[in-house]
Amino acid sequence: MPAPLLHIETSPTLPDEADVVVIGGGVVGVFTAYYLARSGVKVALLEKGRVAAEQSSRNWGWCRQQNRDARELPMATRSLELWDKVAEETGEDAGFRRCGLLYLSQDEAEIASWAKWRDFAKTVGVETHMLSAAEAAERGTATTYLWKGGVFSPTDGVADPSRAVPVIARGIMAAGGTVHQNCAARGLELSAGRVTGVVTEAGVIRTKTVVMAGGAWASSFCNQVGIRFPQAAVRASILSVAPGAMDLPDALHTSQVSITRRMDGGYTLAISGRARVDTTPQQLRFSREFIPMFIRRWRSLAPGGLGGWCEGHETLKKWSLDDITPMEKNRILDPKPDEGQIRLTYQRAKKLLPELAKFPIANRWAGYIDSTPDGVPAIGEIEAVPGFILAAGFSGHGFGIGPGAGHMIADLITGRSPLVDPNPYKPERLNRSAWGNVADF
Repeated sequence: MPAPLLHIETSPTLPDEADVVVIGGGVVGVFTAYYLARSGVKVALLEKGRVAAEQSSRNWGWCRQQNRDARELPMATRSLELWDKVAEETGEDAGFRRCGLLYLSQDEAEIASWAKWRDFAKTVGVETHMLSAAEAAERGTATTYLWKGGVFSPTDGVADPSRAVPVIARGIMAAGGTVHQNCAARGLELSAGRVTGVVTEAGVIRTKTVVMAGGAWASSFCNQVGIRFPQAAVRASILSVAPGAMDLPDALHTSQVSITRRMDGGYTLAISGRARVDTTPQQLRFSREFIPMFIRRWRSLAPGGLGGWCEGHETLKKWSLDDITPMEKNRILDPKPDEGQIRLTYQRAKKLLPELAKFPIANRWAGYIDSTPDGVPAIGEIEAVPGFILAAGFSGHGFGIGPGAGHMIADLITGRSPLVDPNPYKPERLNRSAWGNVADF
């Protein structure tokens, strides 16, 4: 079942040529095209289905610095600054607000890890506050648990996944770019190894620069031009309850369940990290690279089924550029929710926050979260194919850091000084040993 999503009308006519073509209408692709268009670049954004219809509308909506990997933290901080400007720049509300994020725990080891991150965050100017048991109890008055402590990050916040990315897509068109829904990119045209165009189902766009921001589809697309991009996706399930709950935190994380207040007054409920691993050809191909991650997360990951194999997003097959591709056969990845997890999430939420027991489940959905072996996105030009820039593998963090990623990519393309240091994200690192790449935070 799809997550709630704002529908937008997009550009009807495909251009013959563009300075940059961005493939993928999720948060990263849309923000990349948005900042390019605002810089005066002639940009075309291609989306095989609907803008934001996959993981960009199926996430929690959190925009956080708290507990970020050290390599991602600068991008997270700058992204919050960019989120602040969205409403003024576009004239529309993307649902962003710095409500603060509250973490509560009964586990002293978990609290100690948060304190360690707090000490690190101080060195880079990020504000976060450790909570004593008494302070945690005061902030968690709506819960039924006794807490040993917690952390509150006051400058973090949330945006609305049902409307944020479509709002930015309209901003692309307002700035002079074009956005094309239901238009799949089938592959690249190359000359002497360099990008010269993008082949779409509606025709060819001549261009010298392409950004691949296709989320869970990125690796299979890269494979078409001989690029090895280790990527794997897990299927996460989530639900929302009807509006009306009172006196609950806007955004709360616990080991049992996490909640986020939606713009309509309802709440999104999820269990952090819990997901199914659906078998796919790509999972098998890159299994060695992902063994360390799966070992670390074995308590929260469970075997899935063969649904992912049938979806086509992680195929190893080569397809023809003059025939229907897997992207056209499956315009929107809409996997089945794990009903057992949905029930467990709702039960835990009602136990933690009795106020939620008054309100029924309004919606449920699942999404594929694409990841890299080290949990940090791959962003940068592929050395073997000049003009081809990869921006994928955001590992469940893309919604929050999408503005910073898009701005940095636009900076690299236009020759400006990048918003943040791009070196930690270079894709080449992923084809070295996968066993020693995990950061401390």
